[in-house]
Amino acid sequence: MTKKARGDFSDRREKRQVHRSALADQRFRRYYPASWFSSLGAWLLRFLLGWSAWELTQSATWVGIVGALMLAPALLLSPWFGIFSDRINPLRGLQLSMMLHGAIALVGALTTYWGLYDRAALALLAATLGVATSLHSPMRLALVPLLVVREALPSAVGYSAMSFNIARMIGPAVGAALVAQVSTVAAWLTAMILFSVSFWRLSRLTVEPDRPVAAPSSYTSQFIEAARHLIQRADLRLLLALTALNGLLGRTLIELLPALSGQILSGGSSELAILVAMAGLGSVLGGLLVSRQTADLGRLLRLVCLAIAISGVTLVMLRALSGVVALSLWVSCLSVVTTVAGTGCQTLIQLNTLPHFRGRVMSVWTMLAMGAPALGAAALGVGVDGFGFDWVSTVAGIVGLCLIGSFYARRAVVLATDTP
Repeated sequence: MTKKARGDFSDRREKRQVHRSALADQRFRRYYPASWFSSLGAWLLRFLLGWSAWELTQSATWVGIVGALMLAPALLLSPWFGIFSDRINPLRGLQLSMMLHGAIALVGALTTYWGLYDRAALALLAATLGVATSLHSPMRLALVPLLVVREALPSAVGYSAMSFNIARMIGPAVGAALVAQVSTVAAWLTAMILFSVSFWRLSRLTVEPDRPVAAPSSYTSQFIEAARHLIQRADLRLLLALTALNGLLGRTLIELLPALSGQILSGGSSELAILVAMAGLGSVLGGLLVSRQTADLGRLLRLVCLAIAISGVTLVMLRALSGVVALSLWVSCLSVVTTVAGTGCQTLIQLNTLPHFRGRVMSVWTMLAMGAPALGAAALGVGVDGFGFDWVSTVAGIVGLCLIGSFYARRAVVLATDTP
């Protein structure tokens, strides 16, 4: 990176630290309720699929497979949707996402009502939700900067993270209450209504993307250009490796919460809702902790590595716990450090990436942040069925501690001032 580029980049970093509320912009105020409804619907869907996976099969392997199907499409689709989000109006992409999410909820309601909801339907809906999520994330990331001035972007990101993680607590609670007190069909239909309201709110927005004058190059050439850039950047490669490690540790166990609840607590939908809500609370606290940090690369990197190390220790401690209260606190702690590590890695990558590559690099971050837990959930689900949660979590924690020590020893590549 040239001195001029580093100077321009530093100026941009300084501007990002000027606080301005995103709610001061009318366009964001109109968009923000839509993000609340979509987040609530998404977490309600995820709860229904995870809970029904355990109810149908009583198998941690199947819970892991369903978790993988909800996340694995990001491994293949996120980079392409990242490029796609720069080629169309991201508002239209978000509306398409809401239609796809709503269709998933409707199919879930109809198959449940007609008694056709089986393992095949479960797998199909989980995979479709994975595709919808892969579409939704880059469209949302591309739309938010178009709704606010640059100084308000950190505020907009913070508000979006807050709505997502609070919905993570409320959505499963609503789902558990509907399943227990009304019916599973009512829970599916509630999710469909939430997505319909979000679509209606988005339809009231008018947003025009900033389009380049010249015609964009092909998908393949843009993909290759980004791949070459990542190969040349040792700092970004290390941060992406930390993202993957974080996903394979804490995030993987959180994806297996339905099996954790069923195997350790012998619980039903209510116990699972408590664990998922506590995971959501931990995410809110973790996001709040990162939001208080400054753009200090060294401090952020130490915070990320410490969080992953604590995650490894937390996994080892699982074998000593029992009961809803202890397990809820364990899940909340794991979620705090996992969110700190994941959000911290995202922030570091944003700070170190040149604007021209940001969309494509962040799509790779999304791919790893979502795909690593998917692969881990499938693999650990098989291990849990064979050896139990105690053994699997202990081994995962020890391996994670060894790897984070190795990664931290290479921290100088992130802190170097003459990064290419």
